[in-house]
Amino acid sequence: MDRKKELKLTYKQTPLPMGVYQIKNNINGKILIGSSMNLPGIFNRHRFQLNATVHSIKELQEDWHQHGSDAFTCDVLEIIKSEDILKEDWPKAILALEEKWLSNLQPYGEKGYNQLKTIRK
Repeated sequence: MDRKKELKLTYKQTPLPMGVYQIKNNINGKILIGSSMNLPGIFNRHRFQLNATVHSIKELQEDWHQHGSDAFTCDVLEIIKSEDILKEDWPKAILALEEKWLSNLQPYGEKGYNQLKTIRK
């Protein structure tokens, strides 16, 4: 029984893969770029919402409905190594990495499902 508790504790203390991902529509080439501190979890969340037809990105939802799940791929673009960054800096590091990928790939309009963020003053 102690071994089971030890394994459970090790699992809880092991950071999940975190970083930047893309969901790509292989029919029209559009992509969604995002980031998460739990990459496997965010992929499951997107799939669940899309299959339940409750996803917040209407255009992605419509394409998922029209083309089906087999037309999409989920890929990890870059992983942050948790041991290289202080735990309290993980969220900030992930957002900076996401901004880099958004800047490079420009997944807006005809190229993607992301929305340009407006800066408020």
